[in-house]
Amino acid sequence: MPAWRARAENFEAEIAKAVVGQARVIRLLTIALFARGHVLLEGDVGVGKTTLLRAAARAVGGAYERIEGTIDLMPGDLIYHTYLAEDGRPRVDEGPVLRAGEDLAIFFFNEINRARPQVHSLLLRLMAERSVSAFNREFHFPHLVVFADRNRVEREETFELPAAARDRFLMEIAISTPTDEATRRALAFDTRFHDGDRLIGSLEQGILSYNELNAVARAIQSEIKASEALERYVLNLWQAIRTPGDAGIQIPGVDTTRLVAAGASPRGLSYLVRAARVAAWLDGRTMAVPEDVRAVFYETMAHRIFFEPVYEMRRETIARELIDALFETVPVP
Repeated sequence: MPAWRARAENFEAEIAKAVVGQARVIRLLTIALFARGHVLLEGDVGVGKTTLLRAAARAVGGAYERIEGTIDLMPGDLIYHTYLAEDGRPRVDEGPVLRAGEDLAIFFFNEINRARPQVHSLLLRLMAERSVSAFNREFHFPHLVVFADRNRVEREETFELPAAARDRFLMEIAISTPTDEATRRALAFDTRFHDGDRLIGSLEQGILSYNELNAVARAIQSEIKASEALERYVLNLWQAIRTPGDAGIQIPGVDTTRLVAAGASPRGLSYLVRAARVAAWLDGRTMAVPEDVRAVFYETMAHRIFFEPVYEMRRETIARELIDALFETVPVP
């Protein structure tokens, strides 16, 4: 496994050449890839989400496909598209999901909340089973990781993801504009960031060998251990995040006994442990520690916590405060 850890470090360094000022985002993306989990990206327009995924796809190897969410998008548009050929006859070709076959490694659904619930349903199956039915047969995508982002600016003609859909994502990662002056100056004035195709083409290809990642991921989960003390800590965090009032968690201006409507599912807890094991492995340890759990907790659990409607509009702020208070309240072993 040390050789693969070196490859993971090389992967992160290569991505950082194209996406500057986003070290934590790159680390979380790496964790998701080795945990074999899907990712929901959050961020304003133009912060580099597409560049990040194109860079990751090149460094992972395999095929990269994307589709734009629109109000008139239908499930079939992911599977096939029809057109009139030069001879005037109708033709049917594979859509973005089927085009690369089993070599599909990264699929990006841009502005997923612009698509209708029927499209979300198909995407859910693709995420859960890595397969779809089309043309009277089953298509399988064993190496696939799905990324999606949401349009957070416009509210018209959008369809928010239901709880079941959000729970399928291992992580929800926020990408913000870099704040340090040197990085901002480079993004504005360094011409290598102005030509996205050339920038991506300059990166090393196939660092992680996409068709080997499933086996490596299984080995990581088997190799990295968790002590009984850590297991108790994770279970205590889980209980406290579901019933924060009973756990003694206090947030100014919030009634924590009436804050959480639902969330933090068993699937979410298993995802948290998977991500924490990968975090420990990337840091060169064979045992997961509380710091690994805390390092990935917000991104793996916050989107699974559903607040009562009176608090939902302040979700981002309250979720941060809730998890900060959680870490201060639940004793660390």
